Amino acid sequence: MEHIELVTKLLLVLFTVAFFWKLITHMWSFLDVEKDPVIVLVTGAAGQIGYAIVPMIARGAMLGPDQPVILHMLDIPPAAESLAGVKMELIDAAFPLLKGVVATTDVEEACEGVNIAVMVGGFPRKEGMERKDVMSKNVSIYKAQASALEKYAAADCKVLVVANPANTNALILKEFAPKIPEKNITCMTRLDHNRALGQISEKLNVHVGDVKNVIIWGNHSSTQYPDVNHATVGGKTVREAVGDDQWLNTKFITIVQQRGAAIIKARKLSSALSAANSACDHIRDWVVGTPKGTHVSMGVYSDGSYGIQKGLMYSFPVTCEKGEWKIVQGLKIDEFSRTKMDATAQELIEEKALAYTCLQ
Repeated sequence: MEHIELVTKLLLVLFTVAFFWKLITHMWSFLDVEKDPVIVLVTGAAGQIGYAIVPMIARGAMLGPDQPVILHMLDIPPAAESLAGVKMELIDAAFPLLKGVVATTDVEEACEGVNIAVMVGGFPRKEGMERKDVMSKNVSIYKAQASALEKYAAADCKVLVVANPANTNALILKEFAPKIPEKNITCMTRLDHNRALGQISEKLNVHVGDVKNVIIWGNHSSTQYPDVNHATVGGKTVREAVGDDQWLNTKFITIVQQRGAAIIKARKLSSALSAANSACDHIRDWVVGTPKGTHVSMGVYSDGSYGIQKGLMYSFPVTCEKGEWKIVQGLKIDEFSRTKMDATAQELIEEKALAYTCLQ
């Protein structure tokens, strides 16, 4: 009899807990609990990459399907009319997550309250221009934008520099926005990372999602080093799966390094869709976090890891958690990789020196 009473009481308790749990979850479903919107700045927003990325951000590809956003779009005065057209299209698309759009040529207005800044705008190299001429133009642009971000953006603003030379533009921005934590200023090598994943996937005829942990070391330029020594596919190392070290050490590297030029040759225009998608990948992983056991490539401020000179904006393998990135440590570096990593570091040292001469 006592056992029956005990079981009855236990069932009553369980029933009561289940009832109230169901009631609470049912009531919660009727509450319109929405996150505060995140303000995302896109510079050069009237350009090709800008035009590709703003709808991606507006539909949740960057920050997730439940994160409202307010877009701040900046471009130069000659592009004002085109920028207004982009704003009209965003309004016409009726994105549920898009809570507001600012389209402006005023850098201070654009930077007001910004939580995430995607710096797409820059001065492209034109025929007959010397590297120093291009660097001088971009130093001027990023010096002004850095000052505005420091003064008007949110204190914890995360910055991604996309415009080339991305690594050195990011370094200049850091120099002129000293109040923004150095860990919050990055540059994009995720496009190169994704290109490397794509090439391995094509070579092996596997889904790109099965290829993990390639690395882009160094500069977002033709000296970058796409490294597969720590990459895996379907439980095997990429080297084992491909079975062709000659291809991996030569043609694969060249394809990834020269992919941008190949796309320009084919499209007569530079990469836009893939660049925009990669910028979303970069920010999403940084904010939301990388999957366990997976690292990605980000251009970050070097702390001396892997013998890379401190103070360079260099692409490393990183993991991200709770809005913070961390360089993956302890990876074995062979002699071939060391040579490649040092060569791209040397180019960045030279770019840095050139940029500083433009400041004088």
